Amino acid sequence: MKKLLSFLIVLTFSFSAFAQNFKYAFVTDTHVGASTGEEDLRRTVADINNQKDLDFVVITGDITEMGTNDELKLAKSIFSLLNIPYYIMPGNHDTGWSESGGVSFIREFGYDKFTFDHKGYRFIACASGPYVRMSDGHIPRDATVWLDQILKKTSKDMPIVFLNHYPIDNSLDNWYEVTDRLKTRNVQYIINGHGHNNKAMDFEGIPATMGRSNLRAKDTIGGYNIVNMLKDTVYFAVKKPNQTLLPAWRKIPLKKFVHQTLKAYDRPSFEINKKYGNVREVWTYHSSANVVNTPAYNDKAVIFGNSLGLVEALSRTNGKKLWAFKTKGAIYSSPVIDKQLVILGSGDGTIYALNNTNGKVVWKVETANAVLGSPVVDGDNVLIGGSDHTFRAINIKTGKVVWKFEDVEGTIVGKPLIYQGKVMFGSWGRHLYALDVKSGKLAWKWNNGNGNRMFSPAMCTPVATKGVVYIAAPDRFLTAINVNDGQTLWRTKEAKVRESIGLSADSTTIYGKTMQDTVVAFKTTANSPELAWKLNAGFGYEHTPSDLVEKNGVVFYGTKNGVVYTFDAKTHQNLWLHKIDNSMVNTINPIDQKNIIVSTMDGKVTLIKAYEE
Repeated sequence: MKKLLSFLIVLTFSFSAFAQNFKYAFVTDTHVGASTGEEDLRRTVADINNQKDLDFVVITGDITEMGTNDELKLAKSIFSLLNIPYYIMPGNHDTGWSESGGVSFIREFGYDKFTFDHKGYRFIACASGPYVRMSDGHIPRDATVWLDQILKKTSKDMPIVFLNHYPIDNSLDNWYEVTDRLKTRNVQYIINGHGHNNKAMDFEGIPATMGRSNLRAKDTIGGYNIVNMLKDTVYFAVKKPNQTLLPAWRKIPLKKFVHQTLKAYDRPSFEINKKYGNVREVWTYHSSANVVNTPAYNDKAVIFGNSLGLVEALSRTNGKKLWAFKTKGAIYSSPVIDKQLVILGSGDGTIYALNNTNGKVVWKVETANAVLGSPVVDGDNVLIGGSDHTFRAINIKTGKVVWKFEDVEGTIVGKPLIYQGKVMFGSWGRHLYALDVKSGKLAWKWNNGNGNRMFSPAMCTPVATKGVVYIAAPDRFLTAINVNDGQTLWRTKEAKVRESIGLSADSTTIYGKTMQDTVVAFKTTANSPELAWKLNAGFGYEHTPSDLVEKNGVVFYGTKNGVVYTFDAKTHQNLWLHKIDNSMVNTINPIDQKNIIVSTMDGKVTLIKAYEE
């Protein structure tokens, strides 16, 4: 007993040697761009400036409503009025619909992750996505690499406060990559936003606090938290502008963190791979950052970009790196290979054509904003849309712009469809556009009648047959549109398909991935929706865009938790599954019915082969 008491005294003394008292402001979910976001934030900034005992401010994400450049500039101008230092990170609203793929956040604020020391404590924070696609939250691959570097330089005794926008639980598909790392150090507590309410939380034995949104919501005024760090306890109390600080609603003891090793916590299971032992990864390459695009391939190489702006080419045979080319912005554009060129867009605002054997620039087209859309080839031209409200046709050989359509509302992030002399694409400005593929003139534009930009047909890839184009936007309707005039033929919400569809090889069926367990098939009819069949695939809740692609009688698609699913196009039964990691699987690029190229949000690129049993 005396030994235990002595040990606790030593722990308390060693911890208190670091600790010094101080206060800081904890602001989150300001949503500049929402109806009261700007006014509420200005009031909070003024209120913080009126207090003389605060050392700094932390802001844990969802700074803006839609992540537009204008919203970010406005938010930066307001935060610049603070009289004390502030530290800021993006949330899902700043990155998920961002017209720059997160580039503008870094341009405005200088970073998307940070660490600093203050009076004996180390504060560590990073972004959490998702980026450009709908998905679970995800600590970016480059952030986990960075976190390893920071923790390597952090002593075992240094008290740590970790910050993120998301709770560090299964709201993030890779939460365990944070908790496992933090539990090896003297972590004191975690603070986060996202939920818009004050809430005491615990993440695998690490105490945590969710902070209220700065928005007023149903109140007449917004608010934030004052965090009071004392010798042995941290207190959280709500402060509303021009009002008295409310009593503390949350307190956490400050003490040496001891990891409880006896308790087991949930981790992703890879047991499904044992069931389908004939399906194996021939090679897997882990990029240094997120990969949120579909790799292209030819006989020799597999080529893709990552969120640090790196274009990488791997040997198709063994996955070894052949070459790399660095752009100055994140890449969310799925590349296309045409003869000796690979073409893609970058968040730095440039469309690149690289020699696909060595990565050298053959030509490039600079634009006024990020290029997040994916290219398609039409004869001598490559067609691609950007965030500068412009869709372009570029001569593949010369890199000269053949035509451009400059009247796009919102950001283009998807892959266009060329069909019957038209090129069709959506944007986050609520519309689906159809342009004459030769001249770029507008043939028609369509919208679903919903004024909410988040329901725009931006990330859904159109498919078409028999004079009808089909889409499934985030509003969960499958829609059939007359390709000649853009008139709605029919809409159905019967199956709740969201952004993930595909066309059967014989053009008789539209495949759709629903938001719960099932794949559905609708007949390609112009008159009315007709459900042909359902497959209970068993993938659970699902909301990520991953098109269903048929190749030689096998249909491939991915899910939000790293699993590739396949089914037989004739029997409509599952064939095999394979789990790569626990993050979103991008649209799959099949080589044939047995070999596929797959990438995941966490930066894994792999060649999967289904061997004969």
